[in-house]
Amino acid sequence: MAENKSYIQSICIIQNNEIILNGASVFKLEQTSFSDFSKKAYHNFEINYPKFFKMDSLSKLAFLGAELLLKNEIDSEKENNIALLFANNSSSLDTDVKYQNSISDPDNYFPSPAVFVYTLPNICLGEISIRHQLKSENSFFIFDEFNPAFMMNYANVLLDSNKADKVLCGWVEYYDEEYKAFLYLVAKEGNIEHKIETLLTEYNK
Repeated sequence: MAENKSYIQSICIIQNNEIILNGASVFKLEQTSFSDFSKKAYHNFEINYPKFFKMDSLSKLAFLGAELLLKNEIDSEKENNIALLFANNSSSLDTDVKYQNSISDPDNYFPSPAVFVYTLPNICLGEISIRHQLKSENSFFIFDEFNPAFMMNYANVLLDSNKADKVLCGWVEYYDEEYKAFLYLVAKEGNIEHKIETLLTEYNK
């Protein structure tokens, strides 16, 4: 039986205050904080989603990458069967630390529900799903490092079983101002074959 092939339709990388879309730099700032970078990227791409400013940094990172890859994929007139498959190394640790700091001092005890809601890494999938009205499969995994074999096999299973028409895959890592997002859209048609070697090459650029 011939192996079903899948293809990478588009790629977005966000790191070092720069956004690269399909190999081209589309937004870049000199050294600045992620908070400032993400806010200016939001305005640069004329995104209209006020809830963005309430998100934690991990969700903002994933949201920006997904926005650029999905904005021309979503048809508001029909159900968009695009699955989400994300992973990282530190889970939601950056937000966990912020929340812990808000409750660790008994004399200055101000637990924040707005922070607590982001103490799970898969919340960023919920933000993307709400934004694009996705009701499809979604999963968030924790790995020591980017695991292209697992991501490729999982995406192919979703496509081959018709559980998804496309799969938005992503490695979104954020901790203490160190961050990288590597997002790519996979489908049964396209120009770039979905292979481990290709993913590693693109990830390491």
